Amino acid sequence: MPKISAIFWDLGGVLLSNAWDHNQRREAMEKFQLDAAEFEDRHEMLASSFERGKINLADYLDRTVFYRKRPFTVDAFREFMYSLSLPDLEALAIARGLAASGKYFMGTINNESMDLNDYRIAKFGLREIFDVFVSSCFVRLRKPDEGIYRLALEVTQMPPAECCFIDDRELNLEAAKRLGMSTVRMENAKQLQTDLARLGISA
Repeated sequence: MPKISAIFWDLGGVLLSNAWDHNQRREAMEKFQLDAAEFEDRHEMLASSFERGKINLADYLDRTVFYRKRPFTVDAFREFMYSLSLPDLEALAIARGLAASGKYFMGTINNESMDLNDYRIAKFGLREIFDVFVSSCFVRLRKPDEGIYRLALEVTQMPPAECCFIDDRELNLEAAKRLGMSTVRMENAKQLQTDLARLGISA
């Protein structure tokens, strides 16, 4: 087996909580007492454009929440969205250790909207860990589309056999496997470290 020289990470569900997944959206619906079915219908129609950077957060909120008068402000809703992003401290420590070792090229392959992605990169010091962010909002492609994995490999010029991709969803790992990358499905930090060690990955 070739030696792993590059590690690509998902963010939501691996190093951080999800940015705006169904659980986060449900929390927002409950806090602001919104009609969840009505919101989800609008969200589903805009989700692809939102995560591929074709509309920004202000446009998204205008069309999913503030298309009618509300008893709360856009700022209040946006700040609550940001507050739902939480770190997995143990998993982040693993990633930081691998980055600090200098042995691996570190990148992300993640689906996130522009505003939330920028916020999370700054909030959790991710520029200190990663060399490149192949985020859906930057590259206009989303997992599990094989194109986003191909782009990550082409831009970084990393041989697939020397790459590992980490994600919490099996569907998102399938294209990476087809392209020849090693994969790890994230369940928890202890399991992650064990599975990485099996691939010869350690700080």
